[in-house]
Amino acid sequence: MKVTYPLMGNLNIGLRALFKRLEIQVIEPPPISQRTLALGIAHSPEFACFPFKVNLGNFLEALEGGADTIVVAGGRGPCRFGYYGQVQAQILRDLGEQFQCITVESLDSDRDQFFLGLHTLANGHGRLKIAGAIYFAYRKLQACDEAERLAGGARPREMERGETDAVYRWALERIDRADDLGDLRAARAEVRRRFKRILRDPARCRLRIGIIGEIFFVTEPFVNQHLERRLGEMGVEVKRTIYLSDWILHHLLLSRLGLDPGRHYRREALPYLRTEIGGHAMENLGRGAQWARQGYDGLIQVAPFTCMPELVGRSILPVLGSELGIPVLSLFMDEQAGEAGLQTRLEAFVDLVQRRKQKQPAQGRRWVYGGGGTEGLRGHRHRVGEH
Repeated sequence: MKVTYPLMGNLNIGLRALFKRLEIQVIEPPPISQRTLALGIAHSPEFACFPFKVNLGNFLEALEGGADTIVVAGGRGPCRFGYYGQVQAQILRDLGEQFQCITVESLDSDRDQFFLGLHTLANGHGRLKIAGAIYFAYRKLQACDEAERLAGGARPREMERGETDAVYRWALERIDRADDLGDLRAARAEVRRRFKRILRDPARCRLRIGIIGEIFFVTEPFVNQHLERRLGEMGVEVKRTIYLSDWILHHLLLSRLGLDPGRHYRREALPYLRTEIGGHAMENLGRGAQWARQGYDGLIQVAPFTCMPELVGRSILPVLGSELGIPVLSLFMDEQAGEAGLQTRLEAFVDLVQRRKQKQPAQGRRWVYGGGGTEGLRGHRHRVGEH
């Protein structure tokens, strides 16, 4: 068995560790590139969302490299992600590719199918070995997420441009090399020390902006065009709604124990959205409301162009921004999005947020930026799903 999987942020570091522990050979797709995107676009339905096209390109490149097994995640609910694997597998078979596709359903949607997928990938190992491999992979993702957070805090304050990115790249390589839990603990300590040594000017960072949106776009720098790095270089400290280790912990463990880690965000979102509509819409609105009350200076929503849950969220965010007094920028992207246009919109938004922070806004006026301009918004509270 020569396994491959789609790329998303630093997920591959955890998956490599998992399959190495299970003694399964990995044929990883090359880093996402324009060739990856071109392959995916050429063989995807025109209105398939951007992540679908990127993942299909991943699979084609990995199959070229000798992979014979594709591992994909399943899902449930209104989001189209739940049937990505089946549609992509059919497209690849129509192209004449020979492979097997293993779908690992989410534990909170189909427990039996989740364990069936794990059993198929177990390579003859027992439950204890599988559990140990999953735990080690999870701890690696935790270490990667910690490095991302440290980079997000250091980048807008660094004295030497590019130093944070260099340390971050080294941190990921060091975490990836760790062979056991003891070595991983040592790696995390080394990573913290290296980030602490970065020379910083606290006066350079004057803004805090929260990034909300669809998980692939929030966590994968290629598709969001390195959004966090761009904002950091403008002197903005960024916080995201989603980090991979947190998402895995919440959906694979806490939800099965009857715990509800998202209840706080849902409570914040209820004045604006009263029903689950799939994706991350509820969490995004709840986090956005929470961050607004915590004094964040702005919100940026990032998502693929045809993502229905995020489009619904986009229609609600201006109302939330108006009521809670926080500027909002929505960025919906596909393969046509250009870097120059994105940079211009980010610079305009950061300038708006900076000027807004420097002077008190007019009494009773709330500003929200939706990508096409700025406008003072008034009106009644918008509730979706309320009958």
